[in-house]
Amino acid sequence: MRRRLLVRALWGFAEAVVSLGVVLLLLVAHQLWWTNRLARDDAGRTVQALEREWRAPAAPSPPGPEPGAVSTPIPVPVPGPSSSAAPRGEPPAPRWDQAYAVLRIPRIGLTAPVAEGTGKGGVLDRGYVGHYTRTAQAGQAGNFALAGHRNTHGEPFRRIDRLRRGDRITVETRDAVYTYTVDQSLARTAPSDSGVIAPVPRSDITTSAGYSEPGYYLTLTTCTPEFSSRYRLVVWGKLTAMRPR
Repeated sequence: MRRRLLVRALWGFAEAVVSLGVVLLLLVAHQLWWTNRLARDDAGRTVQALEREWRAPAAPSPPGPEPGAVSTPIPVPVPGPSSSAAPRGEPPAPRWDQAYAVLRIPRIGLTAPVAEGTGKGGVLDRGYVGHYTRTAQAGQAGNFALAGHRNTHGEPFRRIDRLRRGDRITVETRDAVYTYTVDQSLARTAPSDSGVIAPVPRSDITTSAGYSEPGYYLTLTTCTPEFSSRYRLVVWGKLTAMRPR
């Protein structure tokens, strides 16, 4: 009798262990596969929607000046391949969570929408790249700083550790295409290192990493090591070209 009860108890324990293992396996599959699939599909649809919107005919221009009136055009500088200038006109700030640009990094085969803000639910967990709201916009003087997941939820920044000096990164908006060139990287820093996204980006911890003069910068940030959020990986680039769409 006791032996039978022991066998039943062991059998029940084994079933519980197997059931727990299956649940854990499903949770891992959900995090590593399903969230990636959903986020990548969402991000891909968003990129296509932005491209369709940008191809749509522009609204009719307002009537020109009356005969005899003097019209003075506003000069808009367009930088060449070696210029760091940016257009003076600044578009209205995007709404919170709004996707408004497309980031392309040929080296790692990345095409992802850029949205305003770095919230998880509305931006990062959808496979988007998030813009730090208090940093410059693309093409503006200062630091255009972005964040993205390295693992799960589309993981757009999973391979940014492979970027090397000279690699090209483009940011497309309704009005222009901005090209940045990778210049520096910081393999590991603390999440509290806010200096890396400052207008003149420079690490507050590794003070030799970063810049000392104003310019037109791009910053990419993500978690490191993989499957951990203990540290941050940072890649910096400089604006090297801009062309109107």
